[in-house]
Amino acid sequence: MQAPRRSRLTAWGTFTTAALLLGACSLGDAGGELPQDALNPAEGSVAQVLDGLWNRVIPIAAAVFVLVEGLLLFALFRFRARGDETELPKQVAGNTKLEIGWTALPAIILAVIAIPTVQTIFELSEVGPDPLNVRVVAKQYFWEFEYLDPEEKGVVTATQLHIPTGREVQLDMQSVSAQVTYNPVASQGEVEGASENEQPRGPVAQGVIHSFWVPRLAGKQDVVPGHTREMKLQTTEAGLYLGQCAEFCGLSHANMKLSVVAESPEDFAAWIDSQAEAAEPAEGGDVAEGEQLFTTKTCVGCHAIDGYPDPDTGDTTPVEEQARIGPNLTHFSSRPDFAGGILENNDDDALARWLRDPQAEKPGAQMPNLQLTEDEISSLIAYLRSLD
Repeated sequence: MQAPRRSRLTAWGTFTTAALLLGACSLGDAGGELPQDALNPAEGSVAQVLDGLWNRVIPIAAAVFVLVEGLLLFALFRFRARGDETELPKQVAGNTKLEIGWTALPAIILAVIAIPTVQTIFELSEVGPDPLNVRVVAKQYFWEFEYLDPEEKGVVTATQLHIPTGREVQLDMQSVSAQVTYNPVASQGEVEGASENEQPRGPVAQGVIHSFWVPRLAGKQDVVPGHTREMKLQTTEAGLYLGQCAEFCGLSHANMKLSVVAESPEDFAAWIDSQAEAAEPAEGGDVAEGEQLFTTKTCVGCHAIDGYPDPDTGDTTPVEEQARIGPNLTHFSSRPDFAGGILENNDDDALARWLRDPQAEKPGAQMPNLQLTEDEISSLIAYLRSLD
């Protein structure tokens, strides 16, 4: 009975190992490329620097692995019990030469690895003379990007980050709760009677730990509540680079995607100009009905739209003073996807499903079910489609 069982276990082990190896070696979509291949860095990117460090360290690590595992296998087979043997193999405890050898050798190996590692850390921490400064706000479950330099006109978008090729991009990253109105430039104010050390600091609403990761452009960077983490991106290769949150952050962690669009400086400037334009007021029909619903259904309590008039005064509220709970929707229709990058924006059916029941599309999403009728959903879709 033992032999067949052992044979089945061996077969299952072989099958599982083969499946894992084939899965690891599988090619991606059309063109045979893996969109998040950390071993295929973009030209001129931070990931290329990290890949260079990998290429120097991995042969050393492989040699250590082969040496240690080889010695282990040698010891297992050379000194295994045979028959009725009762004597122990010759012991080497207290052998001065061996003790010095296996203490000095790892120290030398670590020193050899440490030198290029420390050099790389210092290289990646340096900021160039003219970086593009972007604030990255991680929420459950989407990424918000705010361009901070005057030339970028305070553009705020979500899920997709646009960067110019050939220019260093400095990211200041924060994590906040998506359930509380948050403006990263607003302070909490002073607490009367409290000492200086007891005064509140940082964002009003704290979130959970996220991790920003675009494999072909850079390594991972954890985004920790209460701290501003810094990271830089740069590439000379235009294209679309996919990324995701790499730290478990809640129920829809796997649905917290992002992408980076690297484009020529001219195309980037044109994109900034288009994104800086205020939304046009709705004029009649379903679009106007959708705009009214956007107010009465409290959508404006969570989403900012630059150029949207205050319903009471008629004045235009600056986008930096509007709610920052959900994504900024000023140019919603121009984006390729929504809901944290999991739904395509050119699909009205997907948008209708999202408005009908966000939790069904993205478990744990902070957007509530507003119990919209089908007519209301149609009007809201018409209005959102006008935001281009």
